[in-house]
Amino acid sequence: MYSPKKIRNIAIIAHIDHGKTTLLDSLLKQSNVFRDNQATSERMMDSFDQEKERGITIFAKHTSVHFEDYKINIIDTPGHADFSGEVERILGMVNCVLLLVDAQEGPMPQTRFVLSKSLKMGLKPIVVLNKIDRPHATPDTVLDTTFDLFSELGATDEQLDFRYCYASGLSGFAIAHMGDEHKDMRPLFELIVSAVDAPQGSLDEPFLMQAATITYDDYVGRQACGRILEGCVKKGQTVIHCDAAGKETRCAITRIEGYLGLEKVEMDEAGVGDIVCLSGIPEVTIGDTICDPKKIVRLPPIKLDEPTISVDITVNNSPFVGRSGKHVTMNKIRERLGKEKRGNISLRIDDDADQDKITVAGRGELHLSVLIETMRREGYEFSVSKPQVIIKEINGVKNEPLERVHIEVPEEFNGNVIEELSRRRGEMQHLDTNEHGITRLEFLMPTRGLMGYRNDFLTVTRGLGILTSLFEEFAPWRGTIAGRTRGVLISICAGKTNGYACFNLQDRGVLFTSPGDEVYEGMIVGENSRENDLIVNVIKGKQLTNVRASGTDENIILIPPRRFTLEQSIDYIQDDELIEVTPATIRMRKRFLTEADRKRSGKG
Repeated sequence: MYSPKKIRNIAIIAHIDHGKTTLLDSLLKQSNVFRDNQATSERMMDSFDQEKERGITIFAKHTSVHFEDYKINIIDTPGHADFSGEVERILGMVNCVLLLVDAQEGPMPQTRFVLSKSLKMGLKPIVVLNKIDRPHATPDTVLDTTFDLFSELGATDEQLDFRYCYASGLSGFAIAHMGDEHKDMRPLFELIVSAVDAPQGSLDEPFLMQAATITYDDYVGRQACGRILEGCVKKGQTVIHCDAAGKETRCAITRIEGYLGLEKVEMDEAGVGDIVCLSGIPEVTIGDTICDPKKIVRLPPIKLDEPTISVDITVNNSPFVGRSGKHVTMNKIRERLGKEKRGNISLRIDDDADQDKITVAGRGELHLSVLIETMRREGYEFSVSKPQVIIKEINGVKNEPLERVHIEVPEEFNGNVIEELSRRRGEMQHLDTNEHGITRLEFLMPTRGLMGYRNDFLTVTRGLGILTSLFEEFAPWRGTIAGRTRGVLISICAGKTNGYACFNLQDRGVLFTSPGDEVYEGMIVGENSRENDLIVNVIKGKQLTNVRASGTDENIILIPPRRFTLEQSIDYIQDDELIEVTPATIRMRKRFLTEADRKRSGKG
């Protein structure tokens, strides 16, 4: 067990894709936690399949490395705004944060968000100017911009006097000054040891810990993860669990786990400053206090930002139900979401056993789509509704979530973007064009207005635009916002599509199916070129006679169909449509509107 003076606890925070996980790769490799012949991969901490595929961190990950006689506990955090709930929970477990800033791009919207949270908690960040070996990197300019951001966010004099270094996570080096030799990560290790405070607390005091994150294990149940604030804990020790309501429960610790490199290691004992997972407390949740019976303490709860959008999950009742999924009943779906509710506290899952739907609320479409994609891969089949923003009544006034939207586009696309966002009730806060012809725009707009716009944005800017958004606040309802401007093509019957029918329908709009695809009545097979929905026959073959034999067909040329990812489908559908999610395919279809749906969508 390490002395608290020899422990350093840090979290790595940054905007998405600024190199947190890659920098951590270099720290792990150079701390000798792996054998010489041990196989390692890129972005080792991204252990979740979707993290590797999407190239983003979704869940906060814990690790620890040894440097000389010090133990450094490191937490890798997500950079995307939708997973900010992960960031909020872990900041209370650390004494310092490494703020990574891209030496070319500079501070970005999510940099502002995570830095603001850190400064409010009184943490004193270390700034790491990453990717300094990129051709157009301007680390000194970016350092000045970062200082301005600290000042703008109300940093104290002590926080403004932050320590910093330069690094390249990909090349595996860190330097204290720009002229130093590019050798290894030792300067960053030394900076962490000298600049980060040792954890407060005494090994002689009674045990005290607060649950900052929750994990779930099929064998031992819920596990509370957090930093030990006082004393030490041993396997088999009796502790008191204090929940948010003040209820006190006596429990016995059945397992203590810490981290080393990429592995979870079982421990017999842990002390002040250690970040550990404790098993044996079945009803524990975020913010609960775990303490010694000799000295019962209730720590203040951890407050998490609320979800902003929700979707309804129901059984798949399409004609193709059960073709590729193993779990199709409501009981199976309810059981799976119940398991998610036990381990993922940033999602709000409302399950009324009397209803045939389960409402899942999260921070954004990406946050919800990660859960939906995970269930799909596990063999579940279900239907998903159009996302709805969460409305709050404040002093009798209907309030909706607003987002602060940051956009970077080439100057020639300005007009289209500004016009469309204004139509969606956006208010422009800032406009600035640099010498390279790149315009930065900042809008304040309802979350509703942003839904379904990302695909159009990429089309309008020809893939050259960057759009990021952060939740700002709940504000009074901004009025109606026009939805999708075009209708859809709906199949009139079931069967297999053929080339002749697809060719004849190309003039009507854009098809989502290709010849040979199976369709059913009510399935959405394309987008109409006009604003109304159109019922079409995509399986109609060419009528052949003795005169017009099959050999006299003209050569038809088909435009490739538009294929939707899960996120694009969630963005695309309207109130009277559903997404059919199965392990093999994602389809969209029409549904019958209930009275409640008609009122909500204004179609009643």
